Amino acid sequence: MFNPILWMYETILKRGILNSPIPVNHVLLVLDETDLLSDEIGMEKLRHFIKWCQALKIDIISVYIGFIQDEMDKRLLEEAYSHLMQHITKALSKERASVTIYTDIESEPGTAKSINDVNNEGNTGKTISISIGLGGRSELTKAIKKITKKVKMGEIEPEEIDEKVIESELIFKSEPDLVIRSGATRLTDFLIWQSVYSEFYFTDVNWANFRKIDLLRAVRDFQWRERRFGR
Repeated sequence: MFNPILWMYETILKRGILNSPIPVNHVLLVLDETDLLSDEIGMEKLRHFIKWCQALKIDIISVYIGFIQDEMDKRLLEEAYSHLMQHITKALSKERASVTIYTDIESEPGTAKSINDVNNEGNTGKTISISIGLGGRSELTKAIKKITKKVKMGEIEPEEIDEKVIESELIFKSEPDLVIRSGATRLTDFLIWQSVYSEFYFTDVNWANFRKIDLLRAVRDFQWRERRFGR
């Protein structure tokens, strides 16, 4: 049902965000697998969330879907993964963006599977990264193994290892400006290196009830903050 007051409020928020000198280039959304597996509402909400972000001229959208793998047997884990992959691919198949899906599930331990460019036709330069269960500890472990291999091969000396070398081996290169956690206040280990200076926004609104106005409030809150970048 159309609410003129809510519409006016959304319009004012959006105008203020787009006119702000503080841009938001990269947003990370943190979800649980139950947010998307329970019903079609969650997946449809994800598609809308991406549209809302793009309307705010946010170029990079990352989504982390956490899986508690230790509490699921292999068969159920693979079924849940397969279900998510099918529905995410279907939901994002018409996005005019470069879509990549990463996962540690249903693969060899310690490896990531990526499906590049679900639809790259008419790409607008927007980037969407979906991570299913691939956390930051796993990503850092992979990076360290690659660097160790280079040291053994004589391609790099140990004293040459610095932040830039580590970052060059990470799967996810971009640092999120804003991390949004819906329906919970606990953190995740996703992008633990990249998000060290990110701003975090927690909302008690669960994912099924998340609205455009909740995203607008999160972005506005980010723009009002004084970022210190660890200082």
